[in-house]
Amino acid sequence: MTEEIQFYLSEAEESMQKAVQHTASELTKIRAGKASPAMVEHLRVDYYGTPTPISQVANVATPDARTLLIKPWEKNMLGEINKAIKNSDLGLNPIQEADAVRLNIPALTEERRRDLVKQVKNETENGKISIRNIRKDVNDSLKKLQKEGTAEDAVRDAEGKVQKLTDAYIVKVDELLAKKEAEIMTI
Repeated sequence: MTEEIQFYLSEAEESMQKAVQHTASELTKIRAGKASPAMVEHLRVDYYGTPTPISQVANVATPDARTLLIKPWEKNMLGEINKAIKNSDLGLNPIQEADAVRLNIPALTEERRRDLVKQVKNETENGKISIRNIRKDVNDSLKKLQKEGTAEDAVRDAEGKVQKLTDAYIVKVDELLAKKEAEIMTI
């Protein structure tokens, strides 16, 4: 097998690994009834005119399974953190205390659980689509190599390996889906 084909195969595997990692990180943002600091990771607060991630201006902790406690390092950030949470898509009401903001995570209803499972399926489908797009790009590159004079058998073998990689990474995304779905549906 030529060096170029090996390069494309390793590039494909690396890209597919990144796609799985991205899908996993997107799934952590979907709350499953348990409090997690990852729920507020994507929120940005106005820190002296600069949008800054909450984790850079406050300590985010989970005192228990249904509570998030956000303790800013500067007390004047309480209002900004409160505002960022209210304006976010979390659907949670922050409780401002003397030196912290508390978020109580309500128990999920059956209907809300089903909605979250749909959201999880949508995210995992996006992950699968990105993996398939990587496969398509690599196969196109391999076909160009074949036109440039690489042996047809070598290209066909490489396409088979790309398909095996695709199948393996799609199985990993399916495992993420099953795990997150079980996490959401358990009461």
